[in-house]
Amino acid sequence: MRSKIFALLGLVLSACATTPVGSDSAKAHSAALPQETHFAELHQLTFGGENAEAYWSFDGNSLSLQAHEGHDTCDRIFHMKVLEGGQPVSNPAKVPVSSGKGATTCAHYFPGDKEVLFASTHLGGDACPPKPDMSMGYVWALYDSYDIFKANIDGTGLTQLTTEKGYDAEGTVCSKDGSIIFTSDRDGDIELYRMDKDGKNVKRLTFEPGYDGGAFFNHDCSKIVWRASRPKAGKELDDYQALLAKGLVKPSKLELYVANADGSDARQLTYFNVATFAPFWFPHQNRIIFSSNYPDARGREFDLWAIDADGTHLERITYSKGFDGFPMFSPDGKWLAFSSNRATAEGKRDTNVFLARWADTKPAVEKPSAADRIAADVAWLAAPERQGRGVGTAGLAAAGEWLERQYAAMGLEAAGDNGTFRQAFQVTTSVKQADASSVKVGKDTVPKDNYVPMGFSAQGKMKGKAVLAGWGITDEALGLDDYQGISVKGKWVVVKRFAPEHPKLNTTDAQRSAGDLRKKAFVARSKGAVGMIVVDMPEPAGTLPKDFKLPPEAPLPTLHPEGTGDAGIPVLVVKRAVLEKDWSKLTKGQAIDVALDLALEFQKTDAFNVVAVLKAKMPSGQPPVIVGAHYDHLGFGGRDSLAPDKHEAHVGADDNASGTAALLEIARQLVAVRDTLKRDVVFASFSGEETGVLGSSHAVASHADWVKPGGVMMNLDMVGRLRGNTLNVLGSESAEEWKGLVTQACDEARVRCTASGDGYGPSDHMPFYTAGVPVLHFFTGAHSDYHKPSDTADKVNAAGAGQVAQIVATLAQKIQETKLTFKKSHDPVPRGDVRSFNASLGTVPDYGGPPQGLKGVLLADVRPGGGAEKGGLKRGDVLVRLGKNVVGSVEDLMFVLQQSKPGETVTAVVVRDGKELPLEVTFQ
Repeated sequence: MRSKIFALLGLVLSACATTPVGSDSAKAHSAALPQETHFAELHQLTFGGENAEAYWSFDGNSLSLQAHEGHDTCDRIFHMKVLEGGQPVSNPAKVPVSSGKGATTCAHYFPGDKEVLFASTHLGGDACPPKPDMSMGYVWALYDSYDIFKANIDGTGLTQLTTEKGYDAEGTVCSKDGSIIFTSDRDGDIELYRMDKDGKNVKRLTFEPGYDGGAFFNHDCSKIVWRASRPKAGKELDDYQALLAKGLVKPSKLELYVANADGSDARQLTYFNVATFAPFWFPHQNRIIFSSNYPDARGREFDLWAIDADGTHLERITYSKGFDGFPMFSPDGKWLAFSSNRATAEGKRDTNVFLARWADTKPAVEKPSAADRIAADVAWLAAPERQGRGVGTAGLAAAGEWLERQYAAMGLEAAGDNGTFRQAFQVTTSVKQADASSVKVGKDTVPKDNYVPMGFSAQGKMKGKAVLAGWGITDEALGLDDYQGISVKGKWVVVKRFAPEHPKLNTTDAQRSAGDLRKKAFVARSKGAVGMIVVDMPEPAGTLPKDFKLPPEAPLPTLHPEGTGDAGIPVLVVKRAVLEKDWSKLTKGQAIDVALDLALEFQKTDAFNVVAVLKAKMPSGQPPVIVGAHYDHLGFGGRDSLAPDKHEAHVGADDNASGTAALLEIARQLVAVRDTLKRDVVFASFSGEETGVLGSSHAVASHADWVKPGGVMMNLDMVGRLRGNTLNVLGSESAEEWKGLVTQACDEARVRCTASGDGYGPSDHMPFYTAGVPVLHFFTGAHSDYHKPSDTADKVNAAGAGQVAQIVATLAQKIQETKLTFKKSHDPVPRGDVRSFNASLGTVPDYGGPPQGLKGVLLADVRPGGGAEKGGLKRGDVLVRLGKNVVGSVEDLMFVLQQSKPGETVTAVVVRDGKELPLEVTFQ
């Protein structure tokens, strides 16, 4: 370590430091400063020179470290026993491990504590490598003569582990299997790698341009933490790569990252924009201790800090003048070793190793951060007590009331109905069969516990003949047509439940698609059937074997609301016992009698958006800026769950407690600058998003003033899993000005943003876009916990969500005097119909459904250049027929598109201004 600040910055990057073996008279027992409340006692272990990077043995009694004697000597590896019987050893002796030839760095014990890992340049020469040229600023050299070795703790048995050309150093060891994580430039950048204890099976872990180094495993080797730089594309990256070509890097701006041990799910932990380094995990805690000159990037004061791995509970640990760094806990967490130049005599440059008995008290967080506030809000919203925030649950009502209190506490004005924060609407949440309903098969009345109508079943009284139509599938791609040779016009059809054995139905998704009952009902109706009965009566293909036995019968499905309208025919699922005695007739092509009297009673539940407004102090007359996020989720699962076998709270931490919590944080940040605002800012917490963006659709229909020319809407939906520090900003093509504004806001937050896409998409921004308002949708990406009970609060990246909130708050300020130019998308990709079908019209359904009493698909919009627009369809039309098919619901539209071919022209019938209007449309 040369002069103090340069030495400290050198330590920042060298993953391992430097240290001399001089000795000064000093007291081994030192006093911690009054603010250093985690230090129950403090011991100085070395006296004079440069001693650093003291890393614990796995038995918790010894430290490895590096040191050098005088300014012209190289760093050398030592180890010393520092605890005896759980108490500090007085004046512990340093025992050399490395030979003294070349420079060495980064010493770490292997499990068993018989061997030590370190990096050395001695194969490139006995002398110290040349010092880098500081005329280019403070730089650190990546000596290509560094390789990684292991040796016995007495220095014998030296074994080379890396032989690749270039820099290999900064190695640390996994406690479970002795595998090594290290830093190398072997692939042209400075990346992290992992290899076995013997140097074999090298795997690269990081792939982003920039420096990655100084990594450590957590206690069970399931996660890693390290320091990294991420130069921006352009001059920053060019300068970084130019220095790297000379074997140099600048270590002045480093942040902490955490990831799984294989490098996956990498998340930036800090956003300090200073020199942050030397991270180490707390034993058995998801918390990290590190060194930084935060908050002053140009400052010379480096202190120890601690932070949770989600970016919360930032706490300052040390307060001494100068440098404190390279902290590492003993395996039992009772002692902390670190390097410091505290207690150094005036005029000296000594850095010594200290040992602190750790007092594990509650983190002393001086001022909660955005990450702290967001984490707390997500935890409350995603608690099991909120019951998954499903529409109709007490948990969702409680969440709405909680949001009202949050907005009121910030001093925001109510912007809902009648001077309240609430904007009320209704959602269909349950359905039951009326008591008077009845079903007869043949002469027998079917007991109610032997059948169940589907939630999309048509109602009424009906008699008729029923015939068997196999599995009820007509699919050219599968080579199946269960209706071939069967006339079902005016009849009921009996079809088998689920899907047949078929080589193309070899996945769960394929089987679910083939067995979809609503699709089977659509096919039956299109063939002229007047009703459908479904039974779990599978048979093998071909001739029945003599010993054939039916598999156990599946339970009847649950009756619940489904879709946006009925299927046009009644649909019943019955138990096998209902058809057992008539099954042989049906299989021989004979008809049986069916009589039905069915009425369904649908229950509507009151739901409400929570809406507040921050009034501009200097209003410009422009429409308000709308910032929104939905606060509802799936409740206890149901049809939209991706864990359909689990009836438990789907707590929705990312979807969308994260967006709701970020919305509250944006409100806090804008309240702090309210005197600068020239446009009102509306904060809208939507309900009913998971049932078809019902809350946001209601808001748009109720507030013409929100969607006037000049209006703008920003939506946060799933912003809790920021990975690789990359944020998706969708909808940026909805206004010409968006990309420049987004780039500025993201740069200020030091987040890499990918801005793209129009304003369509299944979230709350779409109703605003289809109404003519520029929109943005902030999204941190899909993950395997989506729509499952496992989407829990502990998996949320609170630090990342805090940066997203900062970006949106910044944009809300930047557009105060900016009138955005709305841009309707002409992208020909058929995304408007939500899913990818065989054919597209470019229709955008309104999932709120058509007006009361009218069946069909209400169009929220039509895509420019799509078949619907070219044929004359418009926003607000209700599509009721497409070709020969009646379209009674969004699901019907989906099935028509699946069976249609691009280029085919048909007649579309829409209801406009109360009258049916036929229009010619061509599928794309």
